[in-house]
Amino acid sequence: MLDNAQLCRLFPTETTVREARSSWMNATQTLTTPATGERSGGCLCGKIRYRVTGDPRVHYCHCDMCRRATGSAFAVLAWLPSADVSWLSEEPCFRRSSPLAKRGFCQTCGSPLALAYDAAVNEIALHVGSFDDPADLEPQYNYGSSQRLSWVCCGIDLPDRDTEERW
Repeated sequence: MLDNAQLCRLFPTETTVREARSSWMNATQTLTTPATGERSGGCLCGKIRYRVTGDPRVHYCHCDMCRRATGSAFAVLAWLPSADVSWLSEEPCFRRSSPLAKRGFCQTCGSPLALAYDAAVNEIALHVGSFDDPADLEPQYNYGSSQRLSWVCCGIDLPDRDTEERW
């Protein structure tokens, strides 16, 4: 099994990847960004729907809490001011997932939808996979980097931020 350092050697340099990404983003930004700044999304069964305004801060999260909550190798989270999120049908069911945060999900289908830290009462994260059109919600950095699984190679060219949180 290759570790992150070995994977990095197999892929283009950070500068090359960033230049290509920047060029591509500049060429496609007007095609993928909604004119109104509004986006919508919801759970798998459609019982919970939401609408957001504004541009979220998007990142990969590699912490073990997000891995367990999503059942995946990492989460991709879009952070927004809570006031920019409107629940159109019913709100998700929130459950305390750690002493620091609670997570929202659909009680009917189980889709993970949201993460809310106690210390950030005016902000909420939505799972990027729950957006109807997540194509333009590209992650800009990694969080919980020291807990990244050795075989995960997406986002390796992005800045890293770490966390001490483990549960």
